[in-house]
Amino acid sequence: MKISTIKDELGSLAYHGRGIMIGKSADGKKAVTAYFIMGRSVNSRNRVFVLEGDDMRTKAFDESKMTDPHLIIYYPVRVLGNKTIVTNGDQTDTIYELMDKQMTFEQALRTREFEDDKPNFTPRISGIIRLDKEGMNYAMSILKSAEGDDSSCERFTYAYSNPLCGRAKFIHTYNCEGDPLPSFEGEPKTLELPDVTIDELTDLIWTNLNEDNKVSLFVRYIDIESGESETRVVNKNN
Repeated sequence: MKISTIKDELGSLAYHGRGIMIGKSADGKKAVTAYFIMGRSVNSRNRVFVLEGDDMRTKAFDESKMTDPHLIIYYPVRVLGNKTIVTNGDQTDTIYELMDKQMTFEQALRTREFEDDKPNFTPRISGIIRLDKEGMNYAMSILKSAEGDDSSCERFTYAYSNPLCGRAKFIHTYNCEGDPLPSFEGEPKTLELPDVTIDELTDLIWTNLNEDNKVSLFVRYIDIESGESETRVVNKNN
């Protein structure tokens, strides 16, 4: 299995699109998650992350420049009891609402598919962290068009029980540059999660995202035993 550093992985592409990292800290005490957005259009770049308690939403930085809120404004992070949901779209709300009605993460996502942004048909990527008496487990999902054909949706879910310390899984929307943009392929990538503070990890991720395309970053450390969390948000637009 290939294990990459965060620096090498983020430096391998100028445009990942949106990305989710989830893992367990090197000391085994924290659940770690990060979510970033990148943008190439004026509309995509005109955004900031705003915290609302434990949840987080996107917001237009300059309301006068927002041409289409569709697929741009949503809650990337919501917390439901002992579960933290992180996604790249309004499927965050779908997962939250249906899991609150006792459906599973995978069942909730069966009601959704990739985005309707022809011709890219951007994948919907999602993650969920659960903390309980057994510790931490998490899952990640991608919903994407089949070979760019919007008549067929492929759904993949990856579940991680008792994850290894000092490792994170990373999934992002686009595989590489192209027109249309090709969807992410394969299993989530494995990254080395260094033994650093939340501020150091935030700086590591932000520094290594492409300077022209990065827009916003969210990082959270959650104490596995107590459930208490620390959060950092970085916005290019200030």
